[in-house]
Amino acid sequence: MAPFGTLKIVLSPDPGLRQVCEPCTPGDKSLHKLAKKMFNTMYKNSGCGLAGPQVGVEKRIVVIDCGIEKEEPYCLVNPEIVALEGDPVTDLEGCLSLPGISVPIKRQPFARVKYFDLDGNECFVEGDGLLGRCLQHELDHLDGITLLESCSPIDRIKAMKEYQEALARGARPGDTE
Repeated sequence: MAPFGTLKIVLSPDPGLRQVCEPCTPGDKSLHKLAKKMFNTMYKNSGCGLAGPQVGVEKRIVVIDCGIEKEEPYCLVNPEIVALEGDPVTDLEGCLSLPGISVPIKRQPFARVKYFDLDGNECFVEGDGLLGRCLQHELDHLDGITLLESCSPIDRIKAMKEYQEALARGARPGDTE
C-alpha cells in the first residue's frame, strides 16, 4: 500500500457528486496529505483526473496526470477556467465515479485554468486534447456536474441504462467499457 493510502471513490448517484464545492484555503498544509491520497487513489484506479467530491471531499481540489505534459502531475487548488477556445469536439469520456461506461461529451478542445498550487502560489495550466478535456471534466465535478449532466438528453438516457447494466456486472472505478 502507498505510504499515504487511498480514498474510497464515490459512485453516482451519490448526492455529494451534485454539490457545488467550497473553496480551499490556499497554502493549507492539510491539503498536502489529501492530495497524496487523491493521487494514490487516481493511480490505483487507472484514472487521469480526480476531483474532491469524487472521494467525498466537497472542496475545490483536483489532481490530474494525463501523462502527456512534462509538468504533470498537477494538483489544482481552487481552479477556475479563464479561457476555452476552439470549435467544440465530441469525444468519449469515462469517469471513475461512473464505472463501466463511456459517454460522448462535446467540449472545446483548449482550456486555460488559473489555480493555486499546494504551497499557495497562483499558477496557470493550459492544454488541448486529453489535458484540455480532463481539465474541463474535473472542474465540472467541483460544480456538481457529472458526465450525465454534460451529455445530450438522448445520450443521458442511454448512459444511465448502460451504467445500471455495468454496475450489475460488477463494474469498478477505472472500468470504461
